[in-house]
Amino acid sequence: MGSNTFDLTDHVAVVTGAGRGIGEGIAKTLAAAGAAVVVAARRTAEIERVAGEIDAAGGQASAITTDVTDPRALSALADGAVDTYGSLTTWVNNAGGSPDRMPLTELDRASWDSCMALNLTAIWEASVAAVARLADGGCIINISSMAAYGPVPGSGHYAAAKAATNSLTQTMARELAPRIRVNGIAPGVVPTEIMKTALGLDDEQAQGLGRHIPMGRVGTPDDLGQAALYLASPAAAWVTGQILNISGGQ
Repeated sequence: MGSNTFDLTDHVAVVTGAGRGIGEGIAKTLAAAGAAVVVAARRTAEIERVAGEIDAAGGQASAITTDVTDPRALSALADGAVDTYGSLTTWVNNAGGSPDRMPLTELDRASWDSCMALNLTAIWEASVAAVARLADGGCIINISSMAAYGPVPGSGHYAAAKAATNSLTQTMARELAPRIRVNGIAPGVVPTEIMKTALGLDDEQAQGLGRHIPMGRVGTPDDLGQAALYLASPAAAWVTGQILNISGGQ
């Protein structure tokens, strides 16, 4: 492959949950590689800040306020990307998380339903909206979690949603091949605001979790951004149905 392997010039990417944390890191990394990026999340001020910082750095971005649990908003987001930039090549389902932490036997139905709506159903509905508009050769990237792979006491509802996300990713990859690639990224410990809230950690305590990771540190949004860049780029043209673990060796 040549020097343009990771060049996303002429690509158009939508990143949900992009107002902070991992989503912000992915949006900025894709923009730095040349993609026009639609930054989406519920908090307008946050996504406008991210889009403004991308523009200030010489990239191209726009912000569209979106509640990913609303199918109409997802369709409007996909249409907005095409209307603004003329096409759609990459869709990143990053919005998710759960601040609730308790045993499954103590979790109420409303909390379970809310978690599934955000972390699983929204990914399916967003992917359906994206597929209708993605250009041939486009891709979907679903942000999963290392929590999908085993027991997670206190966050079993979230882990179950992410395990289902992995299954959804693999099935959609088969169903949509060869026109569209579908892959996932499973982050390890990345001290986002929602993670720190769920675990009751301050910044110093969150960074301290790196002592238990083989690579000696916690992850960063840029670590996840680089993984998304690979999956969105021509370098991954023969990669679909895969879950890429970005976990520092955990």
